[in-house]
Amino acid sequence: MSLDANDIKAIAKLARLKIDEADVPGYATNLSNILDLVEHMNSVDTEGVVPMSHPLDVAQRLREDIVTETNQRDELQKNAPAVQDGLYLVPRVIE
Repeated sequence: MSLDANDIKAIAKLARLKIDEADVPGYATNLSNILDLVEHMNSVDTEGVVPMSHPLDVAQRLREDIVTETNQRDELQKNAPAVQDGLYLVPRVIE
């Protein structure tokens, strides 16, 4: 797909971008190349290809879910200006 100067100016206007007139041909070439690449990628037959979550077949190393710290809520809430039922109270900001 080939974009011309008018296409680039229209895209820039829609995107609220200011592009110098001297840069328009470069943008037209670059965007045309990107769109050609997308067209080429869309033409590839992917029938029967299973979608992958990662390009490499790797397994995530997971650690055991073990509690390593004690509950210090009461100790930490001693510094709070206002606490109720284990929750921090803050001033209302939305009416």
